[in-house]
Amino acid sequence: MTLKRRIFFIFLFSSLIPFICISMISYFTINSILSNKIETGIRSNLKQVTLSLENSINSLNHISQQFAYEVTIVRELDELMRTEEPFQRMKLQHQFKSKLNLITFTNPDIGLTMYYFKNDQTYHFENLPVKYSFAPEKLPLFAQYYGITYYGPHESFNRLDNKFVLSALRKVDFPGRSDVYVYIEMGLQLVQNMLDNEQSKNNLSHVIVDNNGRIIYSEAPRLFRNGTTYPEFSNGDTSGYKKGYYWYKQVSSQGWNVVSVMAEADFNKEKNRWIVQMSLFTLVFLTVTLLLAWLLWKMVYKPLSQFQAEINTITQAQTKANLKQTNIPEFDSLLRKFQQMKIQIWELVDEIKRKEKLRVDLEVEKLLYQINPHFLMNTLDTVHWLAVMNGQDEIDRLVQSLNKLLYYNLGKLGRPSTIEGEIDAIKQYLVLQQIRYDFQFDVRIHVDEDVLKKQVPRFILQPLVENSLYHGLSDDGYIWVNVRLNQGIEIAIHDNGSGMSEETIHKLLNNKTAEHVKVGLGIGLNYVKRTIESRYEDKAKLEIKSEIGKGTSIYLTLPIEEVRIV
Repeated sequence: MTLKRRIFFIFLFSSLIPFICISMISYFTINSILSNKIETGIRSNLKQVTLSLENSINSLNHISQQFAYEVTIVRELDELMRTEEPFQRMKLQHQFKSKLNLITFTNPDIGLTMYYFKNDQTYHFENLPVKYSFAPEKLPLFAQYYGITYYGPHESFNRLDNKFVLSALRKVDFPGRSDVYVYIEMGLQLVQNMLDNEQSKNNLSHVIVDNNGRIIYSEAPRLFRNGTTYPEFSNGDTSGYKKGYYWYKQVSSQGWNVVSVMAEADFNKEKNRWIVQMSLFTLVFLTVTLLLAWLLWKMVYKPLSQFQAEINTITQAQTKANLKQTNIPEFDSLLRKFQQMKIQIWELVDEIKRKEKLRVDLEVEKLLYQINPHFLMNTLDTVHWLAVMNGQDEIDRLVQSLNKLLYYNLGKLGRPSTIEGEIDAIKQYLVLQQIRYDFQFDVRIHVDEDVLKKQVPRFILQPLVENSLYHGLSDDGYIWVNVRLNQGIEIAIHDNGSGMSEETIHKLLNNKTAEHVKVGLGIGLNYVKRTIESRYEDKAKLEIKSEIGKGTSIYLTLPIEEVRIV
């Protein structure tokens, strides 16, 4: 990062961090204040709506008792229903309606009232015209108590009014009949005004839930549909969040609930307005900060430019140049040190060139004295034919095995082999060892046909077999090599030699200096471990189990790779 960028970033951070801290504290404070303000307003409105509904239900209960339980009214109704003489019936009907009108007059919130005969599906003594669709059984059930049922809010059955009302249906203790009810409607003008005012002011919607958790009235049908069960009824929460809406619940003393619902966008409107104002202020503050940082950069730009020009001049020249003074002590000191460093670098470069030339000369000289591997193989081939012509079968077998092993060894630089090639190399190696040490040991090799052409690193099996030979294998010993194909290539080598200790196993696997102790072909188990770690990383596994006096088992698992034809 350039000095210019560092100045800008440091100046920016040193200015913005306090500002951001203050902004975050302000945000959480304003958020808390606004949230409490909105929530308090919503809950206050909920209490007023709930109280108004409770008063309406209590009024319906009180008035319906006058219609159903007033002795004189019930007696006159009974007498009117029994009278058949027209004049007397008209007179009684006039008296009865006068009493009903007196009750409704003293309760101005009362709307439609009538007596409903359930078995006949008829109604009588209505105070207002009734719609033909009158059917109390289809009304939304609000609450039900002993002897009385409340409905609503629903549209009035008054033919002259379509406003929403609460209604009650109370059974009348009528002599000789058990199907007589009084039906009373009460207007919800006060509640409706409160709902409309809050909805227009805060975009609130309201939901009314009955005692059983069923929604009987909803102004948010997308979220809470009429007739469905209110989802948060049983858990007792009084507020929550659902599908982009905040809701608040008020439980009445009679068991039903009123819920206010507000969209998240409306709930956060004031907070979002404050955030926009703070963002604009932040933008102005950031602009001023960057301007100040730019002025600070201009103060140091001129001497820095001169210093950069001096450095470019020094790096391009191979001889000492006259230094231009910057009149800034710190910069002049750096330029002098840079000049000294340049001289030391060129001296080191000259020394490295001299040493590299000497190393190349030595490599060339070494190559001049190195025996060509192909010359060695051709010479061994000549020995082979001489042995054949002179009938020296054992020498012939020894030379052929050595020649094949050397030929296999020549291809090891970076090129993989196959299981089949590895098994053949093991066989040639074992022939050499049996002739060299002049003792017999049993070697059993079992390889699945499916695994012969699978690709593996070169000389991955020979060190494992060599380990068995060099750790206590006697004349009556055996080595068992088993290669099979499962999830991967599973290689197991068992012997009945003298075994090894855990310390010896650890040394063979992890001590690189052990590679310098040349036995056999001088490759060793550490080579196998490093090879599979380099080629397969953690996909391959090498495990050695040994018991002193009983033998050693080596397990090698390799992932399957397809043979690549080069």
